[in-house]
Amino acid sequence: MTVVIREATDGDLAAIGALHLASRMTAYAEIISAEALADTTPDAMAEWWRERYRWERDTHRFMVAEDGGTVAGFTYAGPDETPDAAILHAIHVAPGRIGSGLGRRLLADVQDWFASQPAWTSASLWVLEGNARARGFYEHHGWRFDGTTTVDAIGTAMVPMVRYRRSWSHPPVTAGQRETTPSSTVRGCWQGEGT
Repeated sequence: MTVVIREATDGDLAAIGALHLASRMTAYAEIISAEALADTTPDAMAEWWRERYRWERDTHRFMVAEDGGTVAGFTYAGPDETPDAAILHAIHVAPGRIGSGLGRRLLADVQDWFASQPAWTSASLWVLEGNARARGFYEHHGWRFDGTTTVDAIGTAMVPMVRYRRSWSHPPVTAGQRETTPSSTVRGCWQGEGT
C-alpha cells in the first residue's frame, strides 16, 4: 500500500481517537500505569480532538497518514505562545507501525510546514521525561532538550515532561521567487541537520 499524508477531516476523528489511545497505551506502558490510562476511551479521545480542532482549525494543521484507507498516524501543530515559534502538539503512529518509517515521514512533513512559515524560526514539542524511545527519535532528527520541564496530566497520572526545540533559518527570498520554499530544499535549512 501507498501511504498518503493529507489533511485530517471530521470523518477521521473516530480513527484518530482510537489510534491516539492505542499509541498512548503502547508508548507509555512502562511509564504510566494502565489504571491511569483506563478512564479514557477511543470515543472520548475523538471528542477531545473534535472540540480542540473546532476552536483551532484556522491556526493549526491536522494531518493524517493514510494507508489503504486506514489512518496509520497523525500530527497536530500550530503557533506556539512565543511569537516567532511553532509547536508540535502531537505526533502518533499506530503501534504496529512503530519503526516502519511512518513517524519519520510525518515528522519531516510537519517540519517542512514549520519551515515554510515565514513568521516561525523555531518549533518546540513536549515529551514524557521517561519516554526514552520518543526522546531518541526526536534527538536523531535534530531536536534538543532545552532545559525546560513541567508536570502535566495524562489520563489520571501527573507526569514529568521535558521540552525539545529545533530552529532553522529561512533562505532569503528575492524578487520573483516563490514565497514558500519547496519541501525538498526546506529540510536542508534546519539548523543542526546535515545536508
